Amino acid sequence: MTSFDDILDDIGQFGLFQKQLFLIMCFISAVFTPIYVGIVFLGFVPGFRCSNPAIEELRSKCGWSIEQEINYTVPWLDDSTQTSQCLQYDIDWNRTSLSCIDPLGNLTKSGYSNITLTSCTNGWVYDTTRSSIVTEFNLVCDDAWKLDLFQSLVNLGFFLGSIFIGYISDRFGRKPCLLTSLLITAIFGVLVAFAPTYPWLITFRFIQGLVSKGTWLSAYVLVAEFVGLDHRRTVGIVYQVAFTVGLLTLSGVAYGITNWRWLQLVVTLPNFVFLTYYWCVPESPRWLISQNRKTEANEIIKQIAKRNKKVVPDALQILMEKQEISDKKVPSFADLFRTPQIRKYTFILMYIWFSCAVIYQGLIMHMGSSSENIYFDFFIFGLVEFPAALIIIVTVDRIGRRYPWAVACIITGLTCLVTAFIPEGFHGLKIALGCVSRMGITLSYEMICLVNAELYPTFIRNLGVMVCSSMCDLGGTITPFIVYRLANIWKELPLIVFAVTGIISGILVFFLPETKGCALPETIEEAETLHRKDKSMKTNITYLEVKSKE
Repeated sequence: MTSFDDILDDIGQFGLFQKQLFLIMCFISAVFTPIYVGIVFLGFVPGFRCSNPAIEELRSKCGWSIEQEINYTVPWLDDSTQTSQCLQYDIDWNRTSLSCIDPLGNLTKSGYSNITLTSCTNGWVYDTTRSSIVTEFNLVCDDAWKLDLFQSLVNLGFFLGSIFIGYISDRFGRKPCLLTSLLITAIFGVLVAFAPTYPWLITFRFIQGLVSKGTWLSAYVLVAEFVGLDHRRTVGIVYQVAFTVGLLTLSGVAYGITNWRWLQLVVTLPNFVFLTYYWCVPESPRWLISQNRKTEANEIIKQIAKRNKKVVPDALQILMEKQEISDKKVPSFADLFRTPQIRKYTFILMYIWFSCAVIYQGLIMHMGSSSENIYFDFFIFGLVEFPAALIIIVTVDRIGRRYPWAVACIITGLTCLVTAFIPEGFHGLKIALGCVSRMGITLSYEMICLVNAELYPTFIRNLGVMVCSSMCDLGGTITPFIVYRLANIWKELPLIVFAVTGIISGILVFFLPETKGCALPETIEEAETLHRKDKSMKTNITYLEVKSKE
């Protein structure tokens, strides 16, 4: 029976039409970056100490430098290597008996022994000229958890939104879902920039998260359904590379814009431009065919052929006349669990998405919390994602999907484990292993986006991708607490968690079928038999090897 992939062979698998569509969709991938990891810049935590007007007057009177003020007036911890940023000396700094040289020491020598510590009562002074949500809303000390909540709520929004947006996309179409989510992302992104209080800030950010992840994945699925088998791999990888370009661009934009509100506004405005895609992005013909809307699919196929300067084949008429829908028109969550193989795909992919988010976001946050130059380090760690894309391009059509993917997961876990036990003096080695870990988890992320769409039939493809990737968002929800709270127990404990989750992911990859050379499944039956095709390919390869030896 004629399929849409057969039609693409005649009208162009990746002609001018698909290239133009893919290019404009890559901009959506790049602009998703500030929402996904923007906390690194929107919520950076500078050095800080308790504010006290009397201390400021004394510093002006005595002519102290900032270093002298901190040394004389800020409590030191027992190991004498760190100051306590959340405590202050409970004394009256307006006392006329205070000396400009070691005031507390002289006060003690004069017989005053009642020097106790108390919490900050007049706010904080931040050692930066830049603005972040931390400096504006004082998310430090007892309120430090509110920074974790800021990122966790956007990931919770990803989690909830991925489920219902996936259903909407499969039920009502890729295009209306994409445009609606773009509009909501843009509106609430602007509202985040103008949020007057912290409760409004996290409310707007949560609503933005509800739709923004769906925008990114809807754009990817739409593109994947327009291109042929021979180019699907390249499209999936380069779409991920566009996200990496967004990472590099974000570091430069964040370096140039010192106020977090202006930064949020600048990275949000492109979403309004994307609304013009209404006039240049058509609905997916695959989806239209799966919904038995063959006349509309016919018109779009003719547009593709015209743009690619191809002749509409006779097979198109056969497709319109004979293509029958063997699956239900209305997608159902039960379809992701009803049959044995698809159920297995769903559970494995859900765990791997979860682990990818925990490790990827966790490594970025771990780097952000310990970096001396966040802008430079963010840029460098972003650069290492390009080799990951190159590795996929070189290997997936030669070796396949599974082996590079599994190796990447296991290497990521092992490097995290080794890094956790490297002494602090070997900073260069830690950076090198951190780059390897970042490269490995990026490869895993890019591979799961590619394979996830290849394992589900058309009428539940978007739903399958959204539901499985929702576990990624659940992982992102708990990641801030893993990074910041476990580090209070042991600084490297988060890396141990990353190591275990990564190694388990690598093992589970081997339980998925190899999709190299397989057309996108159109029905439940085709998706269920993918593992048989995998075994058949292995048998054929073994047979050919035996014949060649003979």
